[in-house]
Parts: sequence; structure tokens; C-alpha cells
Amino acid sequence: MALLAALSISVSLSELPADDLVPIQIKLPKPAFVGTPKNIPPGTTVEKPTGKPRPPFKAPKGTKLISDGKKVSMSDNEPIVGEAPYVTDKNKEATEGSWLELGPGTQYVQIDLGAVHKIHAIVIWHYHGDPRVYKDVIVQLGQDKDFILDVNTVFNNDHDNSSGMGIGKDREYFEVNEGKLIDVKGANGRFVRLYSNGSTSDDMNHYTEVSVYGMPAK
Repeated sequence: MALLAALSISVSLSELPADDLVPIQIKLPKPAFVGTPKNIPPGTTVEKPTGKPRPPFKAPKGTKLISDGKKVSMSDNEPIVGEAPYVTDKNKEATEGSWLELGPGTQYVQIDLGAVHKIHAIVIWHYHGDPRVYKDVIVQLGQDKDFILDVNTVFNNDHDNSSGMGIGKDREYFEVNEGKLIDVKGANGRFVRLYSNGSTSDDMNHYTEVSVYGMPAK
């Protein structure tokens, strides 16, 4: 059933007239380092950077930023640095005071969009002050805050199931100022939960900003 729903969403988007798909406007932070990462960390599935800007992402007309200022909860109630609202405050810069730092191990942040939305894209900035790779990046949509029913995993690059939520088929990636854009293909969800499990730099989990683009579900 879930597969049929996903196929239906994909087909419906592909059948939209070109005039109904427009580039979404994503404001990017300043680059924090020069050049393109060259050394692939051992034991990772990291995708090789292209060295070119990301192509514009197109979505149906009416798609907009829906996560700005939305309530954020997290698995670590005593963060090492920062506060939960940092995740949706629109500050994406790699500067002191802009990111949330959670403890080691598999941790998550969760955004409550306030109502069910049709989500087209999620862009994540963990920490882009250097070209590190975050591990076990898993992104899920849910209808309830506890993620018990109708959980939809839209991204998973945990290649060895070290976080215990299944082996992911998505590639790991370097953190850069563009962030990581995930094409969600119009899936429905009220809550967005984002996991990580440390990085190639240290065991901590960082979240500078998460931007969710969509529109209210009809």
C-alpha cells in the first residue's frame, strides 16, 4: 500500500504541466571553507562532490517554507550548546551561536508543523564549518508526535544499521553551505524527525537549521 501511494505521488508530480512547477527559493548561508572536499573518509559511502552549484529544485506552485519558527523538540533534553529554537530560526550561518549541539550516540530533533502538510523538500544544515560527514542521517515523517503510526522514512544513509532502524540505501555526504536537499515528493506529514549519530569529526550531533518546504494538505 505504501509503495502504491509513493508511486501515485511520483506519477502525479511528473504529470504536472511544466508551468505548474517552479523553483523554490532557498536562501543559502556564506561558505565557511574554500574549495571542494577531496579526501573520502574511510568506512563511509560518501558521495563525491560535483564542485558545481546544486540545480534549482522545482515544486508545485504554492510550495513555501513552512518550518520557520515552528516548535522543535529533541531526544537530548540537556543540549551541550544552543537551544531547540535554533533549528527553525532561519539562521544557517556556520558561526558561533547558530547551532544546536546534542550529545553522542543516535540523537534526533523533531519539528511540529502544526498541521498535516504536503511536503516537497527538506533541506538540512548540520554544521558546515568544515567538510565533515554526519553518520546515520535518517529523516522521517509522522502523523503523531511519538512516531508510532504511519511513519514514512524519506531518507536513510545508515549503511550498517548502527542506529537500529534498518539499512539505508541513500549515500552519505559532505556538509557544505548548500545543505542537504531531500526530495520528499509531496508526502504528507505533520511531524518531521531527523536523526544523526555523530560525524567524522567527533561524536556530537549538530543542527544549524532545517528548512521544510510544502503546503497545507487538502
